[in-house]
Amino acid sequence: MKVKFNNRDPVYVQVIRHFKEQIASGYFEPGQEIPSRRELANQLKINPNTAQRAYKEMEEQGLILTEGNLPSRISKDEQILEMVREELILEAVDAFVHSIRSINIPIHEALHLAKDKYEEGN
Repeated sequence: MKVKFNNRDPVYVQVIRHFKEQIASGYFEPGQEIPSRRELANQLKINPNTAQRAYKEMEEQGLILTEGNLPSRISKDEQILEMVREELILEAVDAFVHSIRSINIPIHEALHLAKDKYEEGN
């Protein structure tokens, strides 16, 4: 697992976003076992407390489930998993809209260019 960290956002927030992206893309499947907190900290070269905080937050959001001493797993709740996907889509759309508004590009022109670029696969 690789995550390219930025200096803007707290590391635990970036870890959560990485998990959400992996869930939305289908890399992590519902019910799939995920690395332990310690394993994740070692893989990402982050403080174990940071991994713990990310997992705690994901548990509170319902993204992962941890029962007793069993390994944590991705949620099987389809509603939660769909909300993750929608959240990521809305974030991307918001960023896109903000960018085109800031340079005053008409929406029809921006959508045409975005469609072309998307279909190119770049």
